[in-house]
Amino acid sequence: MQKTKRQIAEDIKVIDVVIELLDSRIPLSSRNPDIGEITKNKKKIILLNKADLADEAITKKWQEKLSKEAPCLLTDSNSGKGIDKVSKKIDELMKEEKERQMARGRINKTIRVMILGIPNVGKSSFINRISKKKSLEVANRPGVTRQKQWIRIRNNQELLDTPGVLWPKFESEEVSLNLAFTGTIKDDILQLTEIAYELLKRLMVGYSKNILDRYKISETELEETKSSSNPIYELMQLIARKRGAIVSGGRTDDEKVSRIILEDFRSGKLGRISLEKP
Repeated sequence: MQKTKRQIAEDIKVIDVVIELLDSRIPLSSRNPDIGEITKNKKKIILLNKADLADEAITKKWQEKLSKEAPCLLTDSNSGKGIDKVSKKIDELMKEEKERQMARGRINKTIRVMILGIPNVGKSSFINRISKKKSLEVANRPGVTRQKQWIRIRNNQELLDTPGVLWPKFESEEVSLNLAFTGTIKDDILQLTEIAYELLKRLMVGYSKNILDRYKISETELEETKSSSNPIYELMQLIARKRGAIVSGGRTDDEKVSRIILEDFRSGKLGRISLEKP
């Protein structure tokens, strides 16, 4: 992390515009607090990516809030929605500078853009979309981008990709959990059952209908779980039975049902959900 931060601080010297990529479902938790200091004197565009997975009304409020800081656009790297607006916004931000350069006789100066974001926020997918070619390996897991590389996105624009950078210490347990829910922290270092339990607990507060609809749970069945000493775990057990996550002896497979719940959230099968409000 420290090595990458030092490299970003060095590379920023030749950059004209910074694109900060955030996860629309967790705009605060997916924001590296160190980035603001490193990029404070640069023109910036904020992208709320994975907007198709987030609650639309809440995302609009986030866009209004963040637009007070810098131009804020909504994007979905998987479908390509909103991607075409990014290059246009870069040109808008650089219009005055371009006119100054032309006055000095420099007509075709390349605009250098840096994209920053934490792991698994969708940088590689975004770059492949904006460059209209499969330049980078894409996977739904953190840590795929290993080194920096320049990608031509238009005749006059070059994009510098950088590895995703987390920060050494998270501000709160809520931030840590949000990063775990969305897959930013690798699953193989987590207790999946605990993470799925906490996610289900959170979703039952604001998105209970999504849970009931997805797993075909009736109100009667839900009421029965509430009579348990641990209603959320009882609900997980019910989902396991509905999804066939059963091991020998008829016991439920906690790890399997945990993976089902997490994957359904991450893929959008549970519907459009936001875990943070502005």
